[in-house]
Amino acid sequence: METVLRINNISKKYGSITAVNNLSLTVEKGNIYGILGPNGSGKTTTLSIILGTIKADSGSFAWGNNPENKLMNKNLGSLLEQPNFFPYLTILQNLKIAATIKELDLKNESEFDRVLNITKLSERRYSQFKTLSFGMKQRLTLASVLLGNPEVLILDEPTNGLDPEGIADVRNVILQEAEKGKTIILASHILDEVEKVCTHIAIMKRGNMIANGKVKDLIKTDDVIILSSDNLDQLYELLARSGMYKNIEKKGFNINVILNELYKPQDINEFAFKNGFILSKFEIKRGTLEDKFLEIVKK
Repeated sequence: METVLRINNISKKYGSITAVNNLSLTVEKGNIYGILGPNGSGKTTTLSIILGTIKADSGSFAWGNNPENKLMNKNLGSLLEQPNFFPYLTILQNLKIAATIKELDLKNESEFDRVLNITKLSERRYSQFKTLSFGMKQRLTLASVLLGNPEVLILDEPTNGLDPEGIADVRNVILQEAEKGKTIILASHILDEVEKVCTHIAIMKRGNMIANGKVKDLIKTDDVIILSSDNLDQLYELLARSGMYKNIEKKGFNINVILNELYKPQDINEFAFKNGFILSKFEIKRGTLEDKFLEIVKK
């Protein structure tokens, strides 16, 4: 697999505060890599370092085979801070200014059509920036990031402040760009969205990376089967003698069971029925990224 970004032991302090501490990370082509953490964990500082807007105190990073001082400007689109769009100019005029800053070919009108279509702003291309809703302004920001069709996207809190529809729009853009083989690095605190879009995650706390890897591996936890019945005590005693479980506990009006590898959820339902118990509740709670995140961060 081709390595797009390699971070080697970077650290950054602000006075007595360590923003990033000895961070190492490798991002490969096609990854959607989420950087997670509470406020002050070092997410934005990390993105700022790899974009060259601030300098690390120690360590290094490299984009592909390039040294850190030679960023792939035309192959990289970034959303780190909200860009300063001109309120009295239209969406299209603002995009043309952004293209000029990126040193792109302004004669290529099809490029503006492309990013406007992706972000669903085509019909508003002649609307002044000051007339746009917050969600539309965020989509315009994404459109400017996508100009030039960069191979790598770096997005800091891309859904910040958006309503559910806006969040879904941004999620779809990220997934569509990923389907084209692009590499995406994003920082976010919306765990549900990260779980929906990211292939890999790194969890940070107080500048330290405390977990990283593939999303599916990090959230791989045992399913919890939640049972209830009119005869809860007798059902608990029956299950406790069954040997079907890794763990069993009674919580209020429910019994929580984690099965061992030899059994499937339907086996416990059949076992209860054969022994005269009618289950009034049978739920399977699967592990989520939020569960794992809270478990790791609280340690």
